[in-house]
Amino acid sequence: MEALFTSALTVSVAEIGDKTQLLALLLAARFKNKTAIISGILLSTLANHFMAAWLGHWAIAWLTPEVARYLIAFSFFAIALWILVPDKADDEDSRFYRYGPFLATFVLFFLAEMGDKTQIATVVLAAKFHNLPLVVVGTTLGILLANVPVVLAGSFGGSKLPVKLIHRVCAVLFLLLGIVTLVWH
Repeated sequence: MEALFTSALTVSVAEIGDKTQLLALLLAARFKNKTAIISGILLSTLANHFMAAWLGHWAIAWLTPEVARYLIAFSFFAIALWILVPDKADDEDSRFYRYGPFLATFVLFFLAEMGDKTQIATVVLAAKFHNLPLVVVGTTLGILLANVPVVLAGSFGGSKLPVKLIHRVCAVLFLLLGIVTLVWH
């Protein structure tokens, strides 16, 4: 259960102010069907994070436990620093809008998550916990916890969150995960 809760917590906090959260806001403003948008986010994240977690799970098998521990700790430290750099919305790719809210959301979210800090965090969390299903469910829940309220509320409230403070708290969480990984073996 630690893998599930840690994955959900770290990814939900890391997602605040992330480019995919900004994308969710754009999609909510563009389409009225919020259920289709949320379904697109869910299925896109499951597919993307399953691949990321599988990569982390597979890659860790090739390393000695000592090297893996240091690599995972370093990765957590790197993500902590990366989180302090705020994301900006990429140019809106409206060519996918013609396919409707579900398909547009699925494709745009999948592409936006590629190489994103939450995807990299999923790779690292899967390597750390050796529990692919719980990490995928946890990181997907984290994405949903951060994005569903944005979709439902639209533009209301998004600018009211203390995003800098949230990014700092998230950076501290990843820093602590790195320290725990180094110390607790």
